[in-house]
Amino acid sequence: MPETTPRNDAAAPTLDEVAAAAGVSRSTASRALNGGLRVSPSAQAAVDEAALRLGYVPNRAARSLVTRRTDSIALIIPEPDERLLSDAFIGGTLRGVGDALARTDLQLVLLLSRKNETADRIARYLRGGHVDGAVITSHHEGDELERVVAASSIPAVFVGRPFDAPRELIYTDVDNVAGARLAVEHLVARGRTRIAHIAGPQDMTAGVDRVKGWRDALSDHGLPADALVHAQFTTASGETAAAELLAAHPDVDGIFAASDTIAVGALRALAAAGRSVPGDVAIVGYDDLDAAQASTPPLTTLHNPVVELAATAVEQLLRLIDSEPGDERVTSIVFPPRLVVRGTT
Repeated sequence: MPETTPRNDAAAPTLDEVAAAAGVSRSTASRALNGGLRVSPSAQAAVDEAALRLGYVPNRAARSLVTRRTDSIALIIPEPDERLLSDAFIGGTLRGVGDALARTDLQLVLLLSRKNETADRIARYLRGGHVDGAVITSHHEGDELERVVAASSIPAVFVGRPFDAPRELIYTDVDNVAGARLAVEHLVARGRTRIAHIAGPQDMTAGVDRVKGWRDALSDHGLPADALVHAQFTTASGETAAAELLAAHPDVDGIFAASDTIAVGALRALAAAGRSVPGDVAIVGYDDLDAAQASTPPLTTLHNPVVELAATAVEQLLRLIDSEPGDERVTSIVFPPRLVVRGTT
């Protein structure tokens, strides 16, 4: 008869015994006990029940010697510490990564960049075998992380399209070009004909792609695309850029901002200039994070599925770690944007 109570003898139960008790192969039991990749729900439940009944506890140290795995992954954020605490996009990324890892026994190592440093320190850490793979977010053209990943064997997935992405670099992203086009199409449908763009940093692909979508949509409608200013993804920078925009182009009647934080800054600049929203100027932001609903009026914006992007990046990373070369399940994934209409238009 099968055992119904935990073992009391000195010998600890083995993986083979768990597999036999669950009625699955040893490899299936191993995968079920190490994150559940490529394991059916019924097999996972059988292994979980058998491990609990037998009192099985994985020996992580011994397993690491055999598998050469650390059971940890890195989240690399090449931004200063203050952005970690204040940036809603990074907060959403952390939530998505945490949600995905909650279904596993893996540990998370957080790597932040230091001011004016190159990628060498992070490259040394990754090459040192301290983690099994890495998720990289909020990367910039000059931080060299794409080069580090392309030149190494470390499994990695980017949240956000890399700049010069060779085919082997995997990423998750939202279609920022299509999102910018949606923003402009919406403003045109609201009767706006002088549509400006407050762009994000041009050393990030999100900033570049949103400029392209704005230009393309205006070209399709035969509208001018000269009302362009640049900002960082912050409220203060958005306010300064919007003030410059209004001084240079006082006839602007619509603004597409590259982020919600920039858009909130633009709302402040418009209020200071005595311009009503949406009466005088309609505004569309991007991201649909907390700032969009908290603004006055509430912000029309493009929904950027940040949490889902990060969780999907982790899922793809775990597949990449567990895959053979050419595994067709491990691909870049791009989500469609979605317009959320609120009071600013």
